[in-house]
Amino acid sequence: MALKAVLLDIDGTLLLSNDAHARAFLRAGAELGFTSTLSVIRRRIGKGGDKLIPEAFGVDAESPAGKELSELKKKIFKERYLPTLHPTRGARDLLSKLVEDRRKLIVATSAAEDEARQLLVQAGVDDLVTEMASADDAESSKPDPDILEAARDKIGESRNDVMMLGDTPYDVEAARRAGIRIVALRCGGWTDRDLWGALAVYNDPADVLSHYEVFT
Repeated sequence: MALKAVLLDIDGTLLLSNDAHARAFLRAGAELGFTSTLSVIRRRIGKGGDKLIPEAFGVDAESPAGKELSELKKKIFKERYLPTLHPTRGARDLLSKLVEDRRKLIVATSAAEDEARQLLVQAGVDDLVTEMASADDAESSKPDPDILEAARDKIGESRNDVMMLGDTPYDVEAARRAGIRIVALRCGGWTDRDLWGALAVYNDPADVLSHYEVFT
């Protein structure tokens, strides 16, 4: 079947930001007196804050303390880390090719929409991706499939006509649960074993572009 649309993760997929998110969470937690470690947090990047905060810090994400932690993390990330981040290799080239071939592009991210827009700008692809399904569109974040299903509903395509591009095991699990094929990337910092279940695993978007037949 001809592929009609690609669902896109951002962090680790289009922008080299996973480590920065982890460090921002660690710094925010330390400022508020919550104990965790970088490795514990890093292994959970790719999940939304609704899951990461209780798992990494033992705090209910919807409690006053959890909300304070989330807001401080966002502030630290935006001010300290976001301006320093770089796109993944080949991110713009791959998306440009997909647009040229008239494949619909839609972001499917656990981030809030305002944060996701900032990430797309930093990745240099905000003009190529206008559709988005974010944490604002789903009750539960990855690895639950809600965001992927919201993205597919927005573009009006069937499961067989879409594919996801992501970089974490949470992307892979969410895609599997949504019945959507996924191509996974190593540039987010995960191993092939972590990404088991993906249709294929490549180094980064440039590597995917050199194997572009995966989208045909």
